[in-house]
Amino acid sequence: MEKNDPSIRGLLNRRDLLAAAAASPALFGAGPAMGAPSARTAGGLGSFPAPAAVNLEQAADEFFSYLEPLRDAVKELAHTWRPGDPAYRADLFRQIMMNLSYGYFVYFNADAEHPDWSPLYNPVFACQPNPDDIYLFSPIRSDLTYRVSGHRGTVTKFIFVTQKGVPGATSAMEQTSAITMLDEQDFKVEPDGRFEIIFSAQRPAGFTGNWSQLKPGADVIFSRYRMVNWETEVDPQMMIECLDKVGPKPRLTPEQIRERVKLVATVPANQNRVFYKMQDLIIDHVGLNAFDPIRLPGIGSRQVYWPAVFQFDEGEALIIETDMPKVRPYWNIQLNDELFNAVEYVYRCSHLNAWNSHISSDGKLRAVISLSDPGVANWLDPAGFREGTIYGRWYDCDIAPTPIIKRVPLSQLRNSLPKDTPTVTPEQRADQLRRRFLAAQRRRRW
Repeated sequence: MEKNDPSIRGLLNRRDLLAAAAASPALFGAGPAMGAPSARTAGGLGSFPAPAAVNLEQAADEFFSYLEPLRDAVKELAHTWRPGDPAYRADLFRQIMMNLSYGYFVYFNADAEHPDWSPLYNPVFACQPNPDDIYLFSPIRSDLTYRVSGHRGTVTKFIFVTQKGVPGATSAMEQTSAITMLDEQDFKVEPDGRFEIIFSAQRPAGFTGNWSQLKPGADVIFSRYRMVNWETEVDPQMMIECLDKVGPKPRLTPEQIRERVKLVATVPANQNRVFYKMQDLIIDHVGLNAFDPIRLPGIGSRQVYWPAVFQFDEGEALIIETDMPKVRPYWNIQLNDELFNAVEYVYRCSHLNAWNSHISSDGKLRAVISLSDPGVANWLDPAGFREGTIYGRWYDCDIAPTPIIKRVPLSQLRNSLPKDTPTVTPEQRADQLRRRFLAAQRRRRW
């Protein structure tokens, strides 16, 4: 190769620079010898002043004292189904870290005067999100006015809820109030897909566009956008802004930061207190392997949930069987683990909806929960969990049937299903799973 070859010239230039730097450190701004004080810490011209002595152990003790509420989250192990099980304990540790990460968004990302969408529930923050939904939230104040605008996309459902009570900042469902809900049926979308909604305590004078009331005390707005076909639907794009005159977003004071770190540390225990109680109430009402239909605040005005606590042994399967509403704009079923986290649903087939399910010739839906692939349609993969919760949903359906659960030996599964239940080969299942995880990655989660 010749010296004028561009790649050779680059090597020579770097070699020459290194040689020159070695010969004349001052020319290239080299610092003092290793171990000597730098100008930045020795009070040199144009430098920071020499630092005061710092007790790093004391600083560490201060920081970890703010995380003391995490002990309360660990103590919630007592309210799980198997407090002495090492696997439960490990799962709880993981859940605490997940909710601690979410807590940063609750207390540090945005404020009511400077709103911004933060992640709420998704495949990472997995406190029982609907796998078809992406959930976002922003802090608000009911005495301010907000505009949410953007492009609707093509998702099946596009839902907003305002309320008092930010998840993670409250420790009981009863602390949620001042709820208002609307979905894409309640607001106008322009022919090109653009939309705009005003959220305020009173409708602005003379305003005839989309408006939703903020009830007194409302401090958070949620959006959830729901896909049925993960492969083809397109998520919305949206922005939120405060229309009142506010100043620049301020730098937090040291006191504010310390207080918020303490509050972040309360989020894991708060989340556990809400969700552990929800799954225990199912057992109190109907026991195991039975459904307990319920409506929850907010979206519950349009949606019936049908939860159950499931339990089975190796070598067994559970069959979920239900009539199907004739009018069913949206429905689904999902599995959660023993701590109310959604079972892995990007890389596991742990949920069903109209996109990936089969309806039997008699008009019923039958789904199968088993540890291993049963080789039939509508397998709900529990990802190794033999107990947890099932959550189903009927949204705007004409009826809300209550499904039943049958517990059968896995060897007798085929005899317990209709003869026309489709067989799914390993190759078909692999293709189904690949399509699923690729489709899931199309979605904005942050």
